Amino acid sequence: MRWGIEHAMAFADLLIVNRYLEVKIVAIEVVARYHRAFTPALLGRWKRWLAGNHSANWATTDAICGELVGPLLVQYPRLAAEMRAWSKHPNMWVRRASIVGLLPLARKGQALDLLYEIAARLHKDTEDLIQKAVGWALREAGKPDVVRLERYLRANGPSIPRTTLRYAIERFPPGKRRALLVATKARTKD
Repeated sequence: MRWGIEHAMAFADLLIVNRYLEVKIVAIEVVARYHRAFTPALLGRWKRWLAGNHSANWATTDAICGELVGPLLVQYPRLAAEMRAWSKHPNMWVRRASIVGLLPLARKGQALDLLYEIAARLHKDTEDLIQKAVGWALREAGKPDVVRLERYLRANGPSIPRTTLRYAIERFPPGKRRALLVATKARTKD
């Protein structure tokens, strides 16, 4: 019998609930081998993995995003809009996936408006792993358009967590990084 995406997903559904990271990664990698057969219906299944805390760590979440969600969004860019709802989800892994899942599109210079919109929404999130993911996504969005990234950081600076900002400015030259850290610092009232 030849396997297809449904066989791979059935197998992965059994493995993803395992407590060991290595087993979860096998599940993700098996499904990723069938990337050409991805369909929009898979997005909801992967969201259930995240919302059910079957990822339960940044490594599994980022693997789901990098190997599954991101490639699906590249194949079906209209699905990227669903990341808006994910960014409001009570589960932190779903919220992290809302921005990390957009990275493959951002690297192609696509969905940048959506990425910046979701980043702004997630600035209020107090989870350190969300703040780091947003900074990472902003840094990636800056690769195709560094001017836009700098403009965004200057316009939103005081509302951006410092962790996010530090990740976002990593690729700027040292002098520019220092200037952005100063320019975006929250103003204190005297």
